[in-house]
Amino acid sequence: DGEILNAAQEERFSRLKHDKGFPINSIKFLLKENQISLKDIEYVAFYEKPFLKFERLIETYLAHVPIGFKSFRRSMPIWLKEKLFQKDYLMRELKDIDAEFRGKIKFSEHHLSHAASAFFPSEYKDAVILTLDGTGEWATTAISEGHCNDLKIKKEINYPHSIGLLYSAFTFYLGFKVNDGEYKVMGLAPYGNPKYKNLILDNIIDLKKDGSFKINQKFFSYSTGLEMTNKHFSALFNRNRRSPNEKLEQFHMDIAASIQSVTEEVLIKITDYIHKNFNSKNLCLAGGVALNCVANSKIIKSNKFQNVWIQPAAGDAGGSVGAALALWHIGLKKERIIKKTNSMKGSFLGPVFKNNEIEKILLGNNCNYKKLNDDEIISSTAKILSQGKTVGWFQGRMEFGPRALGNRSILADPRIRTMQRDLNQKIKFRESFRPFAPAILEEDLSEWFDPSTKNEFMLTTSILKENKRKILTTAERQFKGLQLLSIDRSLVPAVTHVDYSSRVQIIKENLNNKFYQLVREFKEITGCPMLVNTSFNLMDEPIVCSPKDAYNCFIKSGLDYLVIENYLMAKKDQ
Repeated sequence: DGEILNAAQEERFSRLKHDKGFPINSIKFLLKENQISLKDIEYVAFYEKPFLKFERLIETYLAHVPIGFKSFRRSMPIWLKEKLFQKDYLMRELKDIDAEFRGKIKFSEHHLSHAASAFFPSEYKDAVILTLDGTGEWATTAISEGHCNDLKIKKEINYPHSIGLLYSAFTFYLGFKVNDGEYKVMGLAPYGNPKYKNLILDNIIDLKKDGSFKINQKFFSYSTGLEMTNKHFSALFNRNRRSPNEKLEQFHMDIAASIQSVTEEVLIKITDYIHKNFNSKNLCLAGGVALNCVANSKIIKSNKFQNVWIQPAAGDAGGSVGAALALWHIGLKKERIIKKTNSMKGSFLGPVFKNNEIEKILLGNNCNYKKLNDDEIISSTAKILSQGKTVGWFQGRMEFGPRALGNRSILADPRIRTMQRDLNQKIKFRESFRPFAPAILEEDLSEWFDPSTKNEFMLTTSILKENKRKILTTAERQFKGLQLLSIDRSLVPAVTHVDYSSRVQIIKENLNNKFYQLVREFKEITGCPMLVNTSFNLMDEPIVCSPKDAYNCFIKSGLDYLVIENYLMAKKDQ
């Protein structure tokens, strides 16, 4: 009846990051969780239209013949086997789960799915929706209008002109994985200066006053090649692409700062255009580019819109929610019931585990644990955290989307100077420059951070108040690049980035009570109303889903303690 019941990504079950396979485990979870079978399902919605995407692929290859034949030869067998005949493929897979499945399969356009995922769960009757990503079928950027239970795309920018692919190309050039390392580029940007911004604007992207743009394809290979950039791109910056193991230098940080600044300018110009040409005080955002929390904050702080809401699963995963809602409201003309709080339920939409299930798993792994009641688990964990220990925190329903929001989280004390380095290198096994986010009690936000960009989904950044910063020495003021990591710059150094920004998550008591109580107890002990909150996973692994995943991650990492619901485990006891 138009309510989002559950949502989960296949990678969390299969343990294959960005799993592209048929989501059999996710579907089985949804059925089991809601005590139904596939024969009870009337409709299945898919988030894009394969024929339109195939059309774009063929036209692109034909336009570049004979260049791109190697890429064409690689992709065609997959398309002809599965993707082109997606409806038949999906029907076969669904009937393998339940031979009595008689439902209909419907397809939504990619950017309509994104727009629906942002508008329909919001609390707005009317809104303009901006969606930006790499590419859908043809569209890479779209402006849509939503009213009640209707949604229409009004403006589009089409492939190959894509701000998402542009950012991914720079991700590739900097030696990070495409569709995975974009967060790293965003995190690296504050270490540099945007000295190459004008070079990018003069040569690579033709950006108009209304925010529309064209990407100069001379510098790229993503349409027909097996790599994102080419020799002309490297020649423009007078430097070859960084290999993944090569040392990061100031040049790379300046490149990151430059593409981040260009991206922000594109989004500001587009939202200026929306503000002037569309009659709405509400803006919704989705698509992979909407996960750029720094750019999101610039949009909010421009004060062009009274309200801005961002889909927490803004990437393609959220397209599943959007496709379902688009079918319900647009396709089937069903009434939309608008709730005062958004209907994503805090994005806590995945599996939950009962204590008896957990205990069975722990006993099977010969774990040494203590079972405590709710009050004891909160007080014990808060005390452990106040002593500088790190905790894997596993509670309630798994989050949907890329952010851990307090249910599948690694937690730590933000006041400890070395905590950022230790979490990155000893626990997450990832690059030392990566920043961490603070989860702070909503009522304490304005004392510590600029509250104008507050967000419960970790999709914006806020600036630390000046009275919480430390005075830098004369020598520290001269530091550059990764030297900046060594500066003890605030009262909460583990969550203060080099530009004093933080990707803040506000914790609401009614949205995640147990996490709220934990942070409040930590505040009672320490006076600090926040914790470091990062996703419960190791580098190149999905966020943990089950108690077994959590225990495995706990054993393989440098975590000191593990808390799964009411069970407390110390590493030294295992």
